[in-house]
Amino acid sequence: MRVAIVHHWYVSKGGGERVAEALAALYPQADLFALVADPAHVPQSLAGRKLTTSFLDRLPFARRSYRHFLPFYPLAVEQLDLTGYDLILTSDSGPMKGVIVSPSAVHICYCHSPMRYLWDQYHPYRSQMSGIARVAFTAAAHYVRNWDQSAAQRVTCFAANSRYVAARIRQYYGRESTVIYPPVDTASGRVIGTQSDAYLTVSRLTSYKRVDLLIEACNRLGRRLRIVGKGPEEARLRSMAGPSIEFLGEVGHETLWNEYARCCAFLYAAEEDFGMALVEAQACGRPVIAFGRGGALENVVSLDNADHRTSSTGLFYYEQSAASAAAAIRRFELNEHRFQPAVIREHAARFSAQAFHSGFQSLVDDALQALLPAPRLQICL
Repeated sequence: MRVAIVHHWYVSKGGGERVAEALAALYPQADLFALVADPAHVPQSLAGRKLTTSFLDRLPFARRSYRHFLPFYPLAVEQLDLTGYDLILTSDSGPMKGVIVSPSAVHICYCHSPMRYLWDQYHPYRSQMSGIARVAFTAAAHYVRNWDQSAAQRVTCFAANSRYVAARIRQYYGRESTVIYPPVDTASGRVIGTQSDAYLTVSRLTSYKRVDLLIEACNRLGRRLRIVGKGPEEARLRSMAGPSIEFLGEVGHETLWNEYARCCAFLYAAEEDFGMALVEAQACGRPVIAFGRGGALENVVSLDNADHRTSSTGLFYYEQSAASAAAAIRRFELNEHRFQPAVIREHAARFSAQAFHSGFQSLVDDALQALLPAPRLQICL
């Protein structure tokens, strides 16, 4: 069986790339496809694998400014030649669900999210633009949105990384999906005897992650906050940070997991599709203080739920503001004694890489079985 693994782009190292790695581990014989790929950001575990990119990868600045090539996504995706592949696995938060496959092939799309800037976040994205950029984006988004909805009908079956994403797939594409939570490296979780008094957040420094709210909240309270990650918002965030805020940039594997284990609690302000970093913190037994929308509602057990108070792994705030985040930090400090690291670690194990592998392999087996011809009924007289 010839297998292809199609990922939207390799231009950073995040949760989507980890899913692509997990799929490649399941199918070590698979060939890889992407719109664009920066060699510096292709995971080391995929080195040496056959990787085919689209014509966009050969255009100037495409790897750095790939989002500006939105009008060309449909053409670029449909030019990827998947002729002869029997099983196509797309890891997608972009347009990759639109690849053209053979009629006899099985195409399973693991959807991290429908493209936010075309669907649920279209108006906020558009409102940040002006002039010719706004006009061009409006026209391109209308065209690509219609294509994206049509392309979703080509998929044999969908997997969603959370119930939250499954609902959006149903709303925008009219398709049902199987929820398979993404693979979290819970095996790297560790417990360190003494915690620091510093809070931690791990995030790409982009606007929708709302790290600015966490900085403002910790500035107000005079609390220490350590920030792991880089991104286009870094200069602005540094300019607003007080003396208790530390920027660590991108860190190595061991340093990252030690940061999780040492923090007094993990802070998060984004409305995430799932939020792998929240689970990584819990794998180290650390409580989570998160904005109470999106995937966080599925991977954090809130102290607010009286039925699960003895198994709580964090707490939520429900207004995406610095004041609400600050109030949640104060509430956590009053209840810090209620959180049990062993309970939190046990909860995080539900989202392990092994659980992902098992769930995804079952989905593939079922999809392939459904295409087998029905046995003929022989009647003996």
